[in-house]
Amino acid sequence: MSAAAQRIASIEEELARTQKNKATMSHICMLKAQLAQLRRQEIESQMKAAGGGGDGWDVKATGDARVGLIGFPSVGKSTLLTKMTGTHSEAAAYEFTTLTCIPGIIRYKGAKIQLLDLPGIIEGAKDGKGRGKRVIGTARTCTLILMVLDASKPVTHKKLIEKELHGFGIRLNQTKPNVYFKRHEKGGIQLHVQLPHAPTHITPQILKSVLSEYRIHHAEITLREDCTVDELIDVIESTDKIGMMRVYIPCVYVCNMIDKISIEELDLLDRIPHYVPISAKDEWNLDGMLETMWDHMELLRIYTKPKGQIPDYNEPVVLSAKGPPTVEYFCNRIHKALMKQFKYALVWGSSAKHTPQRCGKDHTLEDEDVIQIVKKVG
Repeated sequence: MSAAAQRIASIEEELARTQKNKATMSHICMLKAQLAQLRRQEIESQMKAAGGGGDGWDVKATGDARVGLIGFPSVGKSTLLTKMTGTHSEAAAYEFTTLTCIPGIIRYKGAKIQLLDLPGIIEGAKDGKGRGKRVIGTARTCTLILMVLDASKPVTHKKLIEKELHGFGIRLNQTKPNVYFKRHEKGGIQLHVQLPHAPTHITPQILKSVLSEYRIHHAEITLREDCTVDELIDVIESTDKIGMMRVYIPCVYVCNMIDKISIEELDLLDRIPHYVPISAKDEWNLDGMLETMWDHMELLRIYTKPKGQIPDYNEPVVLSAKGPPTVEYFCNRIHKALMKQFKYALVWGSSAKHTPQRCGKDHTLEDEDVIQIVKKVG
C-alpha cells in the first residue's frame, strides 16, 4: 500500500470515529478536503504510471448518445448488449469474459444510441484494480450509465459500484451545484449568499477551513443553493489547475436475472429509485428498459421541413434537453455555418404559440417540434 493510500485509510478511520456536532464540524470538513486531494493525487499518479489506454478503449463516439454498461463480472452485460444491438459480445458462465470495450448501436425513436459493454469492475476499481481506471474512465464520457446488477445478489453491490464511480469523479443522478467559485490574487475570502435563509451547511469558518487545505486565501464564492460541504469540495476540485473535473451523469439501475427471484423480492427491489427489472436471457421488459433510458437521457426529436415539402419524420435531429435546445443550438448541430445565413425559423409544435410561429435564434424547442429555417437572401 502506497503512502497516499495509507493516509487515505487513516483519514477515513478518523472520519468514521469523529462525532458530528458544531464543535467538530470544522475539523470534519478539513479532513474531507484532505481526503479529496489525496484521492485525486492517488488517481493521477496511477494514471501516469499506467500510460495509454490500450486496445478497444478509445472507441469513437458515434450517434446521438452514448450509454455505458457498468457492473460486477457475470451480471449479464454481454448478453444484454447482444440482445439489444445484435452485436456479439462473448458471454460465458465464468467471470471476466469481456476484457475490452465492445460497442453496439441501438436505434430507438429515431435516435442512434451507442451502447458500450465494459469489462466487469471489482471493488477497488477506482484505485486501478482489475483495469478499473480504464473502465471508469470510459464511463466518464457517457451520456447515461446503465448499472447492471444481479437481482439475486445483495443490494450492497449497488453501493460498492457507486463508491468506485464516486471516487473517480462521477456523480450519479445529481445536478451540478449552483455555486460560483473564482480564485483571486488579493481581497481575502468573499462569501456571497443568494438564498432566502442562512446556509445550512456552509459557514465562513467552515469555508475558511476547507479553502486553507487547498492553500487558497483569496477567492470569491457565491452560494445560489444550499449545498453541502461535499458539493462545495466538488466545485473547488473541478476548478482549473486544482483537481479532477466532476461529471454529472444520469444512471439507471438495471436489475437483471429477475427470473431467479420471487415476486416478494421483486417488490422489495421496486423501492430502489431509477431502477428497472429485466431478464436479458429471456428478453423480459427490454422495451421498458429502453423507455426508462430515453426518459433519463432527456433527448428531444426535432423534425426538419424543407420549404414547400412535408416534414421528414424518419430522420429527426436529436438534441439534448440540457443544450439548451434553442434554434441556434439546432442550427449549429446541423452545420456551424448555418447561423451566418440564418434569418428566422418557422416552428410547428408544442413550443409554438401559434402554427407556424416565426422565431429567432433564442427560441426554445420541445420534443417533436417541426422546424423550417429561412435563410438570408444574397
